[in-house]
Amino acid sequence: MNARLLLLIESNTTGTGRQFAQRACSAGLEPVLLSADPRRYPYAAEDGLRTLVVDTADHTALWQAVQELAQSAQIAGVLSSSEYFVATAAELAARLGLPGPSADAIRACRDKARQRRILADAGVPVPRFAEVGGTAEAVAAASGLGLPVVVKPVQGSGSLGVRLCADLGEVAAHAGELLAATVNERGLAAPSRILVESYLTGREFSVEVVGHEAVVSVAKHVGPPPVFVETGHDLPAALPAGQQAALSACAVRAVRALGLGWGAAHVELRLDAGEPRVIEVNPRLAGGMIPELVRRACGIDLVSAQVQAAVGEPVALEPTRDAGASIRFLTAEAEGFLGPTDATRKAMSRARAIPEVVDAALYRAPGAAVAPAEDFRGRLGHVITTATSADRSAAAAHEALARLASALLPPPPAVSGIPSNQKEAA
Repeated sequence: MNARLLLLIESNTTGTGRQFAQRACSAGLEPVLLSADPRRYPYAAEDGLRTLVVDTADHTALWQAVQELAQSAQIAGVLSSSEYFVATAAELAARLGLPGPSADAIRACRDKARQRRILADAGVPVPRFAEVGGTAEAVAAASGLGLPVVVKPVQGSGSLGVRLCADLGEVAAHAGELLAATVNERGLAAPSRILVESYLTGREFSVEVVGHEAVVSVAKHVGPPPVFVETGHDLPAALPAGQQAALSACAVRAVRALGLGWGAAHVELRLDAGEPRVIEVNPRLAGGMIPELVRRACGIDLVSAQVQAAVGEPVALEPTRDAGASIRFLTAEAEGFLGPTDATRKAMSRARAIPEVVDAALYRAPGAAVAPAEDFRGRLGHVITTATSADRSAAAAHEALARLASALLPPPPAVSGIPSNQKEAA
């Protein structure tokens, strides 16, 4: 029994999922992905990651699979990079006597209505809100809070189902759509409750917290309403010292109030009239490639830190770099398609020619149809830049994104009154 296993319970489909497995290998651990369908994660096959097919929503089946693994190897830690399975991973770690967060705290945090109540009761500033279970209740709540309001699920990530509603008709329509869903995009049961909350218009930030330490603040870019698609990040956030300190202190207060404090937390806030208010606390590493930006700007590897915490090793959070890093996500402003192979290659080459660009990617194949993004799944590609400051990396990312966007083409015009999508059939 020489092998030391790091169990990965499901994964996120983009971003750090692959990095968790890579960092585990670098630490001398053998990563094992437990998943109901490992085909969801192409990197697993590409990297030769050991996988075990098990119904991860069935706690009995999952525990049996873990016990069988423990018969032939030492299980050193349990993690999940998926929003939907962090509580499951915490429960398994506790049953195995391994380090991890409180599963009860994770569950309370993942329920955005419970999270709101806990934070409000602790005096942590949050938007005004109401939890509702019906369309009429949602309309009444919106009337009481004052329009416009944000209507969203009580569970979820990646801006899925989050919408700004300008009038009561929009509230009723979106609330009805959310409440009609019985499962989420992962096929897991969806709660029959939603949140209606007041809309804050201030600048949006996140604070990346490990334990009870604020590591770095991130300036966030969000696409146009009514949806809230994250279109980019810059770090470290360029803020006056007082506002920076207030953001960090508010984030740590929120983490403490929720009973968290092990491993990573991604705290999203807005500056409302100059004062921070918590939008939500996510009891996991940030998505949107933020950990990669932190590594490039500060020299702090948050993925490695999470792996170290999971196996009970000291976590390294000392910055070794003082630079800026940015990411911009490519999204479509209108329906169209990605150009042919030559056009996409040219766009990628032009973006990568900017000296500050360290990574550029397109997520769709040449010729793929595109449309404005409703959530993170509508993002089409990204560019990542580094520079001596966040301002310089942001400027370079803006230019690189413009070059990458040249790969997007409008739909062909209609011919003789025939819509372009029917032209071939005609």
